Amino acid sequence: MSAVRSTAAPTAENALEVRFEKLTPEYLDALLDVEFSAYSHPWTRGNFTDALTAGYECQLLMAGDHLLGYFVAMLGVDEAHLLNITVAPAYQRQGWARVLLDALALWARGRGAQWLWLEVRTSNLRAQQVYEAHGFRRVGERKRYYPAGHGQREDAVVMSLPL
Repeated sequence: MSAVRSTAAPTAENALEVRFEKLTPEYLDALLDVEFSAYSHPWTRGNFTDALTAGYECQLLMAGDHLLGYFVAMLGVDEAHLLNITVAPAYQRQGWARVLLDALALWARGRGAQWLWLEVRTSNLRAQQVYEAHGFRRVGERKRYYPAGHGQREDAVVMSLPL
């Protein structure tokens, strides 16, 4: 899948051609650089390696040699679960999360999923707004789901999107 996205009207000077690629081990260092710059409690190399080993869908959104973002999702019976979605900090607030979510929905529909599910930190209001704008709805919460600083835990909002 390719897409052209820019914050201004596309011209030869400002159009950005992007593509999706499967995550492979040679991209892990670049992915981990983004992951560690984006989160206070990032996934580890082992988390990503385990996702690859388990056969989860791990897609990178690339512009040339630049990693704009990625998602990791697993397929279940009639549903897909978003495990990680990240836009590199330098590319946030430019619509790339929407591109990633569209690609995720296409992938899930193509495999027969009828629902997308995710958890998001209760403190991550910006992500919740992005998900809601994309059609996700709050359906519950998970108490003490995420690690937080100083041995504490943070609740998660559970969201779903019918496909």
